[in-house]
Parts: sequence; C-alpha cells; structure tokens
Amino acid sequence: MTYAIALPNPAIGSLESYIQAVRALPVLTAEQESDYARRLRDAGDVEAARMLVMSHLRVVVHIARGYIGYGLPQADLIQEGNIGLMKAVKRFDPERGVRLVSFAIHWIKAEMHEYILRNWRMVRIATTKAQRKLFFNLRSMKQALGTLAPDDVKRIAKELSVKPEEVVEMETRIEGGDIALEPAGDDEENGYGPLAYLADPAAEPARQLEHRQTEALREHGLSKALDTLDERSRRIIQARWLAENDARTLHDLAAEYGVSAERIRQIEQKAMQKMKTVITAETAA
Repeated sequence: MTYAIALPNPAIGSLESYIQAVRALPVLTAEQESDYARRLRDAGDVEAARMLVMSHLRVVVHIARGYIGYGLPQADLIQEGNIGLMKAVKRFDPERGVRLVSFAIHWIKAEMHEYILRNWRMVRIATTKAQRKLFFNLRSMKQALGTLAPDDVKRIAKELSVKPEEVVEMETRIEGGDIALEPAGDDEENGYGPLAYLADPAAEPARQLEHRQTEALREHGLSKALDTLDERSRRIIQARWLAENDARTLHDLAAEYGVSAERIRQIEQKAMQKMKTVITAETAA
C-alpha cells in the first residue's frame, strides 16, 4: 500500500512560521488515533494517514531541535524527520496497544541520523557501525559533561564497549568542528570562503585525463593481481583492505579460518608482496 501526503515544507518561507503552524495543529485522542490507524490499515484511507501525520509534525520539530549542534539546516532535518514519520504511520499497528508517538520516534530519529551521516563530514569519517554509535552517544554525553576528564573517558569507554583512546579520538573530532568551504547565503560582502582561495591544478583537463588513465591501469592491475592469489589469500585481502564497510580484523579472520592472527598476518603480507609485483609490472607495461 502506498499513499502520497502533501505536507507544508519547512524549507520554504519562514521556519518559525512553519513551527507555529505545526504547533497549532490539533492533537488526536487515543480513540481518534486508533480509528484513523484502522481506516488506513484496512481501507488505505489517505485522509486518515494525513490526519495521523499532521497531528505528529510537532514531534518531529521537537526531535529536530535536539540535533541543532550538528550545524545542519534545521528545515532539512525536519523534512527528513517528516519522512520517518510517514514511514512510521504506514507501519503502525493500533492493535499493539502503544501510541503512535512512541512508535514513530525510532523512525523519525533514524531518518535524521541518515541525513546527518550523509551530510556531515566528521560523521563520514566514522566509517564503522561502532564508530557511528560512539559518535552519537558521545555528543549526547558531552552536552552534560563538557570537556571529558580521564575518569569520564574510562567510564564512557566501558559503557559503550570501546577503547578509551577511541573515545579521546572521537572527542577531538567533535571539538574540531567543520569549516564551510563555500559561503552560506547570498551576502556579496561575505561571499568568499576558503574555496575561493584554493587553486587546484588537478582540475586541468589534461591532468584529469592522465589521472583517469592511471586509475584505470591501477584498477586493471589490482584485478589481475587478485586473480593470481589462491582463494584464501584473496579472501583475506578483500576482507581486510577492499571491504566497503566494516573491514575484518586479523583476529576476525583467524577465528574464521581456525588459525592464529599471526598466521593470517603472514598470509596477508605474502599476498600483498605478490600483488605489488603484478601491479608494478602492469603499470610499467
């Protein structure tokens, strides 16, 4: 079942006007909410879906305010949260005995988190699931604690099941903040950001062509080098160095193959040396 709901766009016009309008929308009683949810579930009633969504837009605004510190546009966060709300409404079951607001919070936050992960540079540095979990939890904890003392670092590391040095590294990233390379808005007097002063010789067409040709040769060489490895060596190299997400550790692979981590390291080292020889020969050809 699919449905389309026209919602007010917080990115158009005044954000404060949007927030005031959302707060003026009526809140549904438990009985009204159940009735609308059943109409949506049983008959695909789009108007019932609209009423459920509209009555909970204030919840999205409230949650979005908790992410102001990320430096991203509040209107965009609200729009992403509204998408999460609509997903929640579509999946809501009134027979489970919980209110929609309790069910929807997870979906709203999930969409906001995805938006932050796509758009905030410092979060993109946190590539693993554990690092992202540490990032979001540490920001929340730091709002209450300020600069972390050594005891705070140890306690947080224990609570989140990470190493103390990972907590310190993530705190440094958070404190560093982001610098906009391009100016925000249309103010001509302040219309220059760091990007205006950065010359990039690599942007020249000849340099770009040369770069693409070199990359193509390297990719071909890498593929050919992987083909020269036995199945276990190829699996170790791909899991350790070519995985897009959650690269495996020596200990992970040691457990998978029933050998020591040192043995995995030796296989990896030998495979890397063999690949280097093949790639060098391909590039020089």
